[in-house]
Parts: sequence; C-alpha cells; structure tokens
Amino acid sequence: MSELLGLYALWLREVKVYSRERSRIASSVFTPILWLFVFGKGLGATISIGGLAYDIFLYPGIIAMSTLFTSLFFGVYIVWDKRVDFLKEVLVSPLSRTTVFLGKVLGGMTDTIIQVTILLLLAPFLGISIGPRTIVLIYGTVFFLSLGIVSIGLIIGSVMESPEGFGLVVSFVAYPLFFLSGALFPIWNLPPWLRAFVMLDPVTYGVDALRTVILGGGAIPLEVSFAVLTAFSAAMVYIGTKAFERMKAY
Repeated sequence: MSELLGLYALWLREVKVYSRERSRIASSVFTPILWLFVFGKGLGATISIGGLAYDIFLYPGIIAMSTLFTSLFFGVYIVWDKRVDFLKEVLVSPLSRTTVFLGKVLGGMTDTIIQVTILLLLAPFLGISIGPRTIVLIYGTVFFLSLGIVSIGLIIGSVMESPEGFGLVVSFVAYPLFFLSGALFPIWNLPPWLRAFVMLDPVTYGVDALRTVILGGGAIPLEVSFAVLTAFSAAMVYIGTKAFERMKAY
C-alpha cells in the first residue's frame, strides 16, 4: 500500500465516521450558535465594542472557538481506536507512523472546516458581508489553527488510555486557550500581566486574524498572526509525529 493511498484511506475513514454521526454534527454546531445568539445578543443589547454590536464583535471569536474545541476533542477518537483495536491494526501495517498521524490530522481538520462552513452561513443573519477574498483568508486561518490544535489533541490522545482521562486533561488545555484568546473581549487595552498571557496563547493569533479579515478591526498585524500560526502548526505537527512514532501498537 502506498503512503499516499494509505493517507487517503485514513482521511476517508474519519470523514465517513463524522458524516454518519449526525448528532455529533448537530451538537458541535449548537453550542457556538448558542454563544453567538444568546450570549452575543444578550450583551449586545447593552454594550458595543469599537463601534460594533457585541454579537458582531463576537462572531470571529465563535468561529475560533468552534475550531479550537472541535479540533482538540478530535483526539479522543485515538483513544476509542485503541479500545476497538483499529489503531493496532493500522500501526502494524506497512504505513509509516507519520502517514498515520497526518491521515488523522486531515480527518480532524475536515471535521472542523465543515463546522466552520456552517457558521459562515450565519454571517448574513448578523449583517456581515463576506466576499471571496475574505473567505479565502478565513479558511487559511482556520487551516493553520486547526492543524496545530488537532495535533495537540492527537498528542494527548496518543498517551491516554481512557476517554475520561482524555476529557479531563483536554479540559485543562482547552479552557485556558479559549478564555485567554480574546475571543470574548478586545485585547488592546488589557493590563500588562494579562496581556502577557494572552500573547502567549496561539489561539489569540487565530482569533485576531479572523477579526481582521472579517471585521477589519484586529489588534495584531495580519502577517504576524499568520507567521505565528504557521510556526505553531509546524511545531505541533513535528511533536505529533514523534509522539506517534513512540506510541505502542498494543
């Protein structure tokens, strides 16, 4: 089996699993919509940020939130694959561990992109106009952010033996990444001590890049955000491939 064919097979398997679990699609989209229309509209009735209604300001952050949580929690499927012995069969195949890792990564990224696409369909209901160039930049941002975050989820999943343990560990990773990312608040007037933590969070650069391309109101130059996201995703992919090389097949 060629590496390319194996990569395609692994990706296709993840996409088919995702498409057959309609409840998973619905539940993963429901939470961002709830945040957007309940939390966003609720606060949006009383406050505005930078001349924007809060729900509009929140919209890029909700896209980043969906990318973060969907990508990170995708790693739990490595744990389930261990339990049903599917992963063992894959790891003892002629495929390289790098191919196995990348196949999983592409599967997780595809899940994320589908959910982001659904959220983009909500833009007209908020009065946000998204042109072709903006769509390309949104998907470019989501691509690099998802690549890095899916890799983190798979790294955690590669060393965990139970879904419960995975969920506990990922919660300690996901919520600080989300709440420090600036998805819910502007980052340009933060206290210095809080700004330091915010700027160390890679998701911050994804949120700000999305805010820049969608609303034109980012605090970080777009080229800086893309540079950080590219470096972050490359580092996580490298660490992830090493984690899969050390992972036992039983």
